[in-house]
Amino acid sequence: MDSSSFNMIDLILKKREKGALSQQEIEGFISGYTAGTVPDYQASALLMASFLNGMDENEMVHLTRTMLHSGRVLDLHNIPGLKVDKHSTGGVGDKMSIILAPIVASCGVPVPMISGRGLGHTGGTLDKLESIPGFSTQMDIESYRNQLADIGLVMIGQTEDIAPADKKLYALRDVTATVEFIPFIAASILSKKLAEGIDALVLDVKFGSGSFMSDETKARQLAETLADLAERFGKKTVALLTDMDQPLGRGIGNWPEIQESIACLQGEGPDDVMEVTLALAAEMIVLGGKTPTIQQGMKMAQEAVVSGAAWAKFRALVAAQGGSLDAINNPTQRDSAKQTLSILATQAGRISRVDARIIGKMAVALGAGRMKKEDIVDPIAGIWLHVKAGDQVAVGDPLAVLQATSSEPFESVSKRILSAFEFDEDIKKIPSRIKDRYSSGVWVNP
Repeated sequence: MDSSSFNMIDLILKKREKGALSQQEIEGFISGYTAGTVPDYQASALLMASFLNGMDENEMVHLTRTMLHSGRVLDLHNIPGLKVDKHSTGGVGDKMSIILAPIVASCGVPVPMISGRGLGHTGGTLDKLESIPGFSTQMDIESYRNQLADIGLVMIGQTEDIAPADKKLYALRDVTATVEFIPFIAASILSKKLAEGIDALVLDVKFGSGSFMSDETKARQLAETLADLAERFGKKTVALLTDMDQPLGRGIGNWPEIQESIACLQGEGPDDVMEVTLALAAEMIVLGGKTPTIQQGMKMAQEAVVSGAAWAKFRALVAAQGGSLDAINNPTQRDSAKQTLSILATQAGRISRVDARIIGKMAVALGAGRMKKEDIVDPIAGIWLHVKAGDQVAVGDPLAVLQATSSEPFESVSKRILSAFEFDEDIKKIPSRIKDRYSSGVWVNP
């Protein structure tokens, strides 16, 4: 819109009074904030007014399209194969992308992946990858294309060229309590995913205490919104609704999750992590045209792990992006750099639940995430869980181990983390992590 007629105060007031912003108004806000003429405090006010009063479908479409076209939209048609990516809405211990992308790429499906940093109590793929010494998640577009063509896999963050509006808003949402809002989430995810040149998309939409959409009904709505919106932009999309009420796996934090991802790629990963990873991989392999059925896709993914092809692809990724192969080949070599503290059980019984939100918040308090936009992440910081739901413990048994470069946060975290472990002798069978599947407007229980 004409800069002379654009007034952020008018937009904030309109949204405060529950009005709907026009395409031109959204374009004015996004272009102004991206250019730096709209300050953080006004952007924050508009985010909160929108969060509290809602956005309609047209506003969401306009926001997604405007953020998408705030930078370059890549064309990867010259690279053979159907390009497929995956996105998770985030959860505590969710290291799926790091395991999944090499598996799928080793099955012959090109995976161009643009990821984000941690939001709130969950970690971000970029922070995890950057905990590998030397690994760079920054890359120009030409290098991005070349690496995808060479090894079939690239994992980077938003560049100055790709969805720059989202890059700025993503960080601001994290520190203004405006994360858990479907229009913002949808526009953020899809502006990056549509810009990266994909042909199809698989979504892992989580619910439970360790996710942003703790309520299953809202998570289901988010899955529908994301999938339907992506289809409107011409991308074949499948969404899985998965349970994030308890942490995924045992490693929580950036380097701990890299260590656990390495174990998964070598065929030694926790069952709950591999359940979700293989299900998502199968969907991507089908959308990539390598097999017609989910069952066959699952078998291909499993064989990629067993054969060592997925591990080899991960090593190729790390080498291509400057990461230390020695560090991933010998992940315990960094143990001397960390301080640790064991958390011991103060009561006996059977663990019925490990509250993912509490665990995630404690990992952030240790330094694995950010309290403020400017905070520096400690790559070593995190939590190793010694128990999962269903385990029996005695007084004095280890429940978890805290780790960080400095022991300074241990005292406050150790006082709070015990509340994450709940006990119940009558616990029933632990349910599957995968709840439902959404595609072409239909929900199916897999």
